[in-house]
Amino acid sequence: MPVIFYIDDSRDDLFYLDYIRKRERISVDLFCFATAEAGLAALEHRSAERAALPDMLIADLYMPLDSGLALIARLRAEARFKTMRLCVCSGSDAEEDRQRALVAGADSYLQKPLDFAAILRPQTSR
Repeated sequence: MPVIFYIDDSRDDLFYLDYIRKRERISVDLFCFATAEAGLAALEHRSAERAALPDMLIADLYMPLDSGLALIARLRAEARFKTMRLCVCSGSDAEEDRQRALVAGADSYLQKPLDFAAILRPQTSR
């Protein structure tokens, strides 16, 4: 079963994605975090325990303190996270936001509201 880390400062968005997962009976282990720091701490813990890393991490573009872009760039720079699919999500449909996400190292840019079919679609080229 795929494992997804979802990081978003909006409690409503965190609730919504988990609600959709349950309603549509999608087989995925979803871990939600309200801050980039909490998500990073969970990744560090899994890495220290030598547990499998998530198949995918999705970070909100705009978060206070640490943006999703900063988190994606940090993870992309570390070899141990190289195989993890990294995504940025936002309600913005601006092409410049999409390009900034890809430049930061995201594999894809997902527009809110998130669609599990799009999230679980096999990775295409960056």
